[in-house]
Amino acid sequence: MTDLSQSAPALAERNADIAAFILRASTGTWFLVHGLIKLLVFTPSGTAGYFQSIGLPGILGPLTMLAEILGGLALIAGIFTRQVALALAAVLLGAAWFGHGGAGFTFSNPGGGWEYPVLWAVTMLALALLGDGAWSVGRRR
Repeated sequence: MTDLSQSAPALAERNADIAAFILRASTGTWFLVHGLIKLLVFTPSGTAGYFQSIGLPGILGPLTMLAEILGGLALIAGIFTRQVALALAAVLLGAAWFGHGGAGFTFSNPGGGWEYPVLWAVTMLALALLGDGAWSVGRRR
């Protein structure tokens, strides 16, 4: 049965809050894991070496790792969601251009194409528009 006690705007706001939470929690977790892999598996020096191997300054490797870890934690908590999502969208577009651009579109191509990081960047832009959502530390009441 349909609950007619909620108005359409209230229902839309609740759904937007749920959508923001799902996007924040899932992408925040993915960023956190991705950054921790760079830290614990590839190590900061190995990550810097990879960045240098694709023609970027080595310091961008550890900075990217730090952005992924801290950004992931911020997204999970819902702190500065809009700003963090925009910053991470820029990181992802850089990954698409510099790390995956030469491999073509499809991410299943050897070297991973640019489709996945661009899709993730678009997701971050949508999250920047949604904001923190209801279940967040940063929510303004």
